[in-house]
Amino acid sequence: MLFNSIGFLIFLPIVFCLYWFVFNKKFQHQNRLLLLASFYFYACWDWRFLFLLLFSIGLDYLSGIKIENSKNKREATFWLTLSIAINLGFLGFFKYYNFFVGSFAELLGGFGFKANIWLLTIILPVGISFYTFHGLSYVIDVYKKRIKAERNFTDYAVFVSYFPLLVAGPIERATHLLPQIQKKRTFNYEQAVDGMRQILWGFFKKMVIADNCAPLVNEIFTNYQTESPGNLVIGAVLFAFQIYGDFSGYSDIALGVSRLFGIELLKNFAFPYFSRDIAEFWRRWHISLSSWFRDYLYIPLGGSKGGLSMKVRNTFIIFLVSGFWHGANWTFIIWGGLNALYFMPLLIMNKNRQNIEVAAQGKVLPSFKECFQIFITFLAACFAWIFFRAESVAQALDYIKRICSTGIFTLPHPLPVKILALIGFMLLVEWINREKFHGLEIGRFNPWMRRLFYMVIIYIILRYANFGNNEFIYFQF
Repeated sequence: MLFNSIGFLIFLPIVFCLYWFVFNKKFQHQNRLLLLASFYFYACWDWRFLFLLLFSIGLDYLSGIKIENSKNKREATFWLTLSIAINLGFLGFFKYYNFFVGSFAELLGGFGFKANIWLLTIILPVGISFYTFHGLSYVIDVYKKRIKAERNFTDYAVFVSYFPLLVAGPIERATHLLPQIQKKRTFNYEQAVDGMRQILWGFFKKMVIADNCAPLVNEIFTNYQTESPGNLVIGAVLFAFQIYGDFSGYSDIALGVSRLFGIELLKNFAFPYFSRDIAEFWRRWHISLSSWFRDYLYIPLGGSKGGLSMKVRNTFIIFLVSGFWHGANWTFIIWGGLNALYFMPLLIMNKNRQNIEVAAQGKVLPSFKECFQIFITFLAACFAWIFFRAESVAQALDYIKRICSTGIFTLPHPLPVKILALIGFMLLVEWINREKFHGLEIGRFNPWMRRLFYMVIIYIILRYANFGNNEFIYFQF
């Protein structure tokens, strides 16, 4: 079931009304409703994979109890290792089997050996990367004694399968979400209204920005060999806004929907294209994944406690693993490696924490220096996005080669004026609210001005949205 579908627009009000008007006496009843709603929501994709989700929930639920009940560290480590191995085994089989087998065959071919490989037609279960990481963080936190093992199966199952975040995040932590699930929730009007604002902004970014960029991006990347260098540049730029509008739009909708049920999810985007360096970009882009790798991979590897060589090694590891997490293709690994290379000068000069506060904080406009930094960081991100979007490394390299020809400074033809104007409008709104939680948190204006602005957003969605139940990009991950 897609957020941007008629089915979801029917599903959400029904669950909302049952949640607050029928099952509101006890939070346990609300949790059972959320669990049933989440299972139904997931089954709408492919009911067969609901059994895989149930297995994953049961595995980590039992593993958490086994770890907590262990008589010694060795026994606890055994159950933790078993849980991690099974989780990553299922993830590896569904997502990476063909990649590893194909890459191994190519390696043997390079040495003159011909291998008869057995590739499988495997359907990737939607959301498997996200709910697997939910479970992994839980068992690790139980092992590290950051949280007690959950004995209530319903509460734990809601934590993993909660429908707003189930298929594309944010990647939640048990330490943050489970305490909210385990207590009584009362309806908060202001929270719900602000959630509706965030949902509206999410729909704008997905249906107006991302879905209007997508056809142009697809056409340019498909026919890149016949496109002018100017068009190739515009294709890379539009993809940057497509993936931002698509994924941050999903996150805004997910967070807004959850707030309707009195549950706050982790913030996943903080206006990343206003970043002044790549370190700031990664503190603002897909925050829940970046922080997950920091806490469960980077720090266990030694983090920044060792010398420079250890910092460099650990940084490359988390970026390469992050790239591989996104998909079974060398393009994603190179994308991760590029971002690691971008990060190196900041790490070596110990400047990776220099831009903590938002750009031009408390000011209307950024300084010339900040504008230049934002522009350079955005160009670096766009360059890396070419590998992320390309079907193969060869295509990405050829795409870049054609951009670097003598016609790079020619104007694209035809110039997509409409979509560029809509992107400009989005950036203006988000720049004004860059210190807020989301793009439509505009409490500084009078109520009638806010309502007028919301009507403008709704009009733009109705006028320019690409209606057609377009899937979200991150469903493939």
